[in-house]
Amino acid sequence: MSGADENRDGVALTNLDQQLFDGSGERKRDLVDYLDAVADRLVPQLRGRPLSVVRVRPGQPPFMQKNLPRYTPDWVRRVSIWAEASRREIAYALCDDRRTLLWFANQRAVEYHPTLAVADDLSRPTHLVLDLDPPETGGFGAAVAAALLVRQALADAGLAGAVKTSGAKGVHVFVPVEPGPDAEELAAATRALAARAERLDPALATTAFIREDRGGKVFVDPTRTGGATVVSVYSPRLRPGVPVSFPVPWPDLESVTAADFTVRTVPALVAQRDPWSELMPAPQRLPGELIEEGRAIPVPRVQAMHEGRRRARARRAATD
Repeated sequence: MSGADENRDGVALTNLDQQLFDGSGERKRDLVDYLDAVADRLVPQLRGRPLSVVRVRPGQPPFMQKNLPRYTPDWVRRVSIWAEASRREIAYALCDDRRTLLWFANQRAVEYHPTLAVADDLSRPTHLVLDLDPPETGGFGAAVAAALLVRQALADAGLAGAVKTSGAKGVHVFVPVEPGPDAEELAAATRALAARAERLDPALATTAFIREDRGGKVFVDPTRTGGATVVSVYSPRLRPGVPVSFPVPWPDLESVTAADFTVRTVPALVAQRDPWSELMPAPQRLPGELIEEGRAIPVPRVQAMHEGRRRARARRAATD
């Protein structure tokens, strides 16, 4: 092998001295070294969960890969899931060990997006998630302020969650749930909590699914449910400096920035401990009244679809 190539755990690693992606400031080697350094922290978050990854190839735009390519080694575990949208079976990877993670690293898989449910029971997500997405002008501080609203809404419902940076400009709040509720029930509870957070400060937060209706507010996204994926804690993001989605104690949230956590800084932060496991509460029972409250709230994507059609009809009528 050339000086730019290596073999780790039986995985051939190639072109390690190439730039990772335009503007990254890092080489492919830096991605591989990072994922190898945090494998003991990242793999437990991915294990058993159908995985989508965001890859980047030299000279090509990034793309999300769900279906494993035909050249995938036989030893990469996988699960076939029927995709209603494309009317076909999708072979998702299960990143259950360091070897598989290294193989993905060599494929220039920068981002790791597991499902909220494990492959053995895709109908029952293990976590309820609220994604705080700030407007272009709001930045990370606005997302933090909205996350604190979510924390209050959770406390009012007798629940607690752990928070992490998204690695981009947003914040994710994870609430582990006791086994029992199915995807529909979790989705309803998520909508109810998002609506409660919005009511705490409607000048800051909104649940408006249609972007043009958000009015410069932070979107409290209740749609990370069912078969949805969320970027994993400790996953790098495909952005300059290669930031990492990282857990933060609630009291520290207002004093950090997303740029504090990168493929350069995170290995030392997790070398002796697993902050996500330490900060994650025990699984909790979802209150029945929260589920019922959420069932009365329209499903955002469906509501947005109908509203989009209504607006299109109104525009056509105005033109006519």
